[in-house]
Amino acid sequence: MTIRDRFKLAAIQAAAVPFDLGASTEKACRLIGEAGAAGATIAAFGETWLPGYPFFCNAATTPLTWQAMAEYLANAVEIPGPTTDKLCEAAEHARLDVVIGVVERDASSGGTVYCTLLFIGKDGRILGRHRKLKPTFNERAVWGDGDAVGLRTYERSYGRISGLNCWEHNMMLPGYVLAAQGTQIHVAAWPGREPAAAPPPTVPLWPRQLLLSRAFASQASCYVIAAGGMRLHSDTPERFEELSTIEYTGGSYIIDPRGEIIAGPAEGETILLAEGSLQAVRAAKALTDIGGHYSRPDIFRLIVDRSPRQRVLDRATGHDEADPRGTW
Repeated sequence: MTIRDRFKLAAIQAAAVPFDLGASTEKACRLIGEAGAAGATIAAFGETWLPGYPFFCNAATTPLTWQAMAEYLANAVEIPGPTTDKLCEAAEHARLDVVIGVVERDASSGGTVYCTLLFIGKDGRILGRHRKLKPTFNERAVWGDGDAVGLRTYERSYGRISGLNCWEHNMMLPGYVLAAQGTQIHVAAWPGREPAAAPPPTVPLWPRQLLLSRAFASQASCYVIAAGGMRLHSDTPERFEELSTIEYTGGSYIIDPRGEIIAGPAEGETILLAEGSLQAVRAAKALTDIGGHYSRPDIFRLIVDRSPRQRVLDRATGHDEADPRGTW
């Protein structure tokens, strides 16, 4: 095994600054720098880390909810834009790849946001983005449905990387698409583990952060950076305290291609690190490559439509007015 076959994985577990895009971006850039200084090859943040998970969607709907949703929309990120420029600069300066959850605002309508994973290369360029295909339960009141434009792996010098958001790992088919593309290092982005004392067993949406992350690692024979976000009641702006019904306490892990935990759980604000190797990935895939020799394409085939969703088509030009900048 050569030095090139080795890499260092990092899960950045920290709280953003809710409803403050500028302060959250500044903190993200600082943490990227710290991960780079620790020797990380790739660093991952949790779901919609920038500028934070929409915790208010789990509270009763009141006029305060609409105020929170309006501020959330105002603090969303456009790709590309000034915020992504800063993240790209930080990644380039730190010399590592970054996968970060962002609240992405639709640049055309300006009124819709997506739960997006943004992939940035160590050269400071945007590799791509993946919008969560189906927001879960109350999230549907905040985020729009995503597309398959970014449902792909990215070839890096140390391996192929991919990512999904939270309960997309419960959908099965998106994960198979990435496994079939040979993912070797996967980011599972979560809002963060919730306290063990929270909802009763009758609540069906209790996150399965560790369970689904380990299952994905085993099924896809890849490393998984299960990056959990953080947001405590104390992190919530005073004006929105009554909407803070659930806390997110991190619980990040790093998992090997056999589904075994090699780092974590992380507690508090920290950068969780673990060493990885392509040798371990290859050994696992030699046993079960579900997109290759461990598949049955004569029986099962999956069709993916990666075309961008066209809302308005100008018949005079043939251009899609819903996404004038094209796709990644």
